[in-house]
Amino acid sequence: MSKATRTDGRSPEPHLADRHDLIRVQGARVNNLKDISVEIPKRRLTVFTGVSGSGKSSLVFGTIAAESQRMINETYSAFVQGFMPTLARPEVDVLDGLTTAIIVDQERLGANPRSTVGTVTDANAMLRILFSRLGTPHIGPPNAYAFNVPSVKASGAITVERGGRTKAEKATFNRLGGMCPRCEGMGSVNDFDLTALYDDSKSLNEGALTIPGYSMDGWYGRIYRGCGFFDPDKPIRKYTKKELHDLLHKEPTKIKVDGVNLTYSGLIPQIQKSYLSKDVDAMQPHIRAFVERAVTFTTCPECGGTRLAEEALASKIKGKNIADLCEMQISDLAQWVRDLDEPSVAPLLVTLRRALDSFVDIGLGYLSLDRPSGTLSGGEAQRTKMIRHLGSSLTDVTYVFDEPTIGLHPHDIERMNELLLRLRDKGNTVLVVEHKPEVIAIADHVVDLGPKAGTGGGEVVFEGTVEGLRASDTLTGRHLDDRASLKASVRTPSGALEVRGADTHNLRDVDVDIPLGVLCVLTGVAGSGKSSLVHGSVAGRDGVVVIDQGAIRGSRRSNPATYTGLLEPIRKAFAKANGVKPALFSSNSEGACPTCNGAGVIYTELGVMATVETTCEDCEGKRFQASVLEYELGGRNIAEVLAMSAVEAEAFFGTGDARVPAAHKVLDRLVDVGLGYLSLGQPLTTLSGGERQRLKLAAQMAEKGEVYVLDEPTTGLHLADVRQLLGLLDRLVDSGKSVIVIEHHQAVMAHADWIIDLGPGAGHDGGRIVFEGTPADLVAERATLTGEHLSAYVTP
Repeated sequence: MSKATRTDGRSPEPHLADRHDLIRVQGARVNNLKDISVEIPKRRLTVFTGVSGSGKSSLVFGTIAAESQRMINETYSAFVQGFMPTLARPEVDVLDGLTTAIIVDQERLGANPRSTVGTVTDANAMLRILFSRLGTPHIGPPNAYAFNVPSVKASGAITVERGGRTKAEKATFNRLGGMCPRCEGMGSVNDFDLTALYDDSKSLNEGALTIPGYSMDGWYGRIYRGCGFFDPDKPIRKYTKKELHDLLHKEPTKIKVDGVNLTYSGLIPQIQKSYLSKDVDAMQPHIRAFVERAVTFTTCPECGGTRLAEEALASKIKGKNIADLCEMQISDLAQWVRDLDEPSVAPLLVTLRRALDSFVDIGLGYLSLDRPSGTLSGGEAQRTKMIRHLGSSLTDVTYVFDEPTIGLHPHDIERMNELLLRLRDKGNTVLVVEHKPEVIAIADHVVDLGPKAGTGGGEVVFEGTVEGLRASDTLTGRHLDDRASLKASVRTPSGALEVRGADTHNLRDVDVDIPLGVLCVLTGVAGSGKSSLVHGSVAGRDGVVVIDQGAIRGSRRSNPATYTGLLEPIRKAFAKANGVKPALFSSNSEGACPTCNGAGVIYTELGVMATVETTCEDCEGKRFQASVLEYELGGRNIAEVLAMSAVEAEAFFGTGDARVPAAHKVLDRLVDVGLGYLSLGQPLTTLSGGERQRLKLAAQMAEKGEVYVLDEPTTGLHLADVRQLLGLLDRLVDSGKSVIVIEHHQAVMAHADWIIDLGPGAGHDGGRIVFEGTPADLVAERATLTGEHLSAYVTP
């Protein structure tokens, strides 16, 4: 009897295609993973937990997502792959059941000053099409409303073939762009303080230029001294008007110096091209200090900061131009678009409404489309990337999230959970790296890594349900139901930091006294104005040190020892003990292995194939010349010292022949912030997000500040590590410092001496102080969203 006509009551065998319901990982060894194997259910929500540095990102991003992306890239032709990043296969024995992975990580959006929330989400592109169809007066195609497209005019002769004859005709070409010609679409113009560019009492040969990198010994010196437009031996104050104009403003001109063809540009065009085309916040500290000293930025007088040309601003729909719409809060813009009833552009309006509503759904309705993308926090950037996936029709996709609750108030976390469940319910596999118990609670499956961080982690210590995790004896299981209690007594302030009339972004003339000498927590829903208050009115004052979430910039050659300044006293101690130069003990300088140039590995390029990385055979990955490794301090050579963990090094440099007080002080701070397990020479590129932020905290604690401002220091911290962080904050306050923390974690709020709550909502619904007082008063009143959530969190 055929299967189609069976009547014996037994269900038919499942189709072979339906049996592939697991992602199987066997023998994963990426970074600190110790040959682990896991099975992850498809079309379910799986949360990966464990202390910071336990291997969560190595498993999820470095193994599963990386291999999925590599295999997708391999489906393209070799020609196309040549334009794509080459990815090596992760160190893993078996990866089975993979689906297309879409990564939604914490990487901040590009800091290009021309990039805005509207440009990165395509909302601007849709608005431009809308105006090109409905705007009155009609000025042209969508490019006419784009602030990144300049207007171009050209005329000349063109050759036309007609009837077998060639004829020259005169033609004129016009392209109307939306870029403001004065500020070139930047929204601001700059003015230079010439005294910051050069010392006019000196000649060029005497080193008159004071611009970083413009040494007379390098290429710039060769160009400026040999251009022939002025005398390099004459003091600048004696230049004629023409000579000074050539030095400062001359447009790019081809010159020949010592038989070499070069291009000469005046100082100001050169600085505009090399420095001002980049985002100020993305510059190296010494370059940023120069730009802030030498250049004054003011709102463009022609476009009023809108970046747009006069024609684009004149074209309107219902009395509003495109700049007016981009300035609106997105929640208000969504309503404006909903009220627009134009059948001729109905499909466009439907798509635009969906995009704007996604902003509101995801908790970003308080942003505006003209907000520069580089100013978004890591959490805001991650949620902005989510927008394009919320309305997607794709199913059976693996979505990979890296702590999606960063920067979210407990009230907003509930909304984020709904979005994650919505993605899962469409038939997708959702993998989330997370520490928050509210997100762990909605998981269908949990993978807990540990038991510790760094070399002490990299193992799967639990797999199963949330209830199983709660009953397990793992670090996460033991701390899953942790609840903080309110402090019995709070500290008395020693003074106050006065803020008057704060109006940055959405703040509404806020007056507040921030108490000093205590632990003060600023809280409120995302977008309520916390960061605006700190960065607009507190940062920049004398004695204030701000430790934000900005990424640490560093290459594979950077490590905790170089970043914190720890390597300097260590090199000097080695040099003094052995009677040689300190430069020998740097793998980036004279002590580097000549074969691998101090990298420890040899890279072999294989075209479109992944670059092969092999350990250098000469130095065996130690990065130093053999002769350098013969020099010792306290019985250890420099490579052995860099292989030590911070805890080992703290003991090593604390006593005996190797005692180096300057190094010991830095190591104390590393251990204090919970990074005692990190090895001193571990590349910064291998650190997790939480580790990088705590490393930054350890480095900046050395600054002689009186007021420390921390922006969400619990980011990337495991539940068990929050207690250690609170101990560190207490030690800072007890040592006489004032600590201001922007934070959503209820354990930090409960531990505060004073809470300032902003709200009541986000964007134009926020920007006001809704509570000031002790945590106990906030819980007792329960008058704000924060009060309600904190009251539910703390133990009676």
